[in-house]
Amino acid sequence: MTQERQAMLCGLGAVALWSTVATAFKVALDYMSPLELMWLAALVSWGLLGVLVTRQGDMAVALRQGWRTAAWAGLMNPVAYYLLLFAAYDRLPGQEAMALNYTWALAMALLAVPILGQRLTRIDVAAGLIAYAGVWVIATRGAVFDVAFADPLGVALALASTLLWALYWLFNARDHRPPLVAQWQNFSVGLPVLTLLLMTLGPGLQWHGWGGLSAGIYVGLFEMGVAFVLWQFAVQRISRTARVANLIFLSPPVSLLLLFLIVGEPIMASTLVGLVLILGGLGLQQWQKTPAAQESS
Repeated sequence: MTQERQAMLCGLGAVALWSTVATAFKVALDYMSPLELMWLAALVSWGLLGVLVTRQGDMAVALRQGWRTAAWAGLMNPVAYYLLLFAAYDRLPGQEAMALNYTWALAMALLAVPILGQRLTRIDVAAGLIAYAGVWVIATRGAVFDVAFADPLGVALALASTLLWALYWLFNARDHRPPLVAQWQNFSVGLPVLTLLLMTLGPGLQWHGWGGLSAGIYVGLFEMGVAFVLWQFAVQRISRTARVANLIFLSPPVSLLLLFLIVGEPIMASTLVGLVLILGGLGLQQWQKTPAAQESS
């Protein structure tokens, strides 16, 4: 299996895991506040990553080096990104926050040009815009020309979160730490900060029942744990960031399908239209040959 194919499969795996998180969030936030959920999920993810790093025999390396990078990376994620994202969701209607949040993939592809020196083709731009149009149709429920943002600060917070998320993964593309070590170190930095925030600004440690605990553990294992490792591997190994970045547009329709099957939310006609646009954009992106393939052809 080629490195390019491995990167794409890891990207798809991360997206598949992230697609289940909307349902987990919905369940968990019925029990606890966003800050409590952030802390619990980060704790679980830190524990999981620590076990994986130890099993690989890399704990000695993790304790000895790489902390200078972890100092800024851990503050970006999990701390700053999730604080901005949850603040945006707290101020905006869900569909507005969702539509804005998914622009991070476009930001990632565009910012890869000045930061990583990668080439952005016209097909990359067209594919991203087509896929984003599908996300917009889904998020606005078909009212694509009749959307007014009632809270400018909420919009600013959502856009700031997308910019931070894109920058986080682009900076990590130059991170030479092993992915598991990098994520464990980042959470080792972020978890104490989240703990301090929980104890000073939040409600402190409270018991919310087994249902809330289970949902928080799921988020920590998959949305903050395994998915991060898969996505970092994909970004580091792919030849052009735009190829893997556009995979994230598969997440909204899959998330809505899971919400329909598990929670019982109906799928609207606009969702089907959006899905066609998303798959069309992804198909256009994958049709484009990689630079290596172009040289060999």
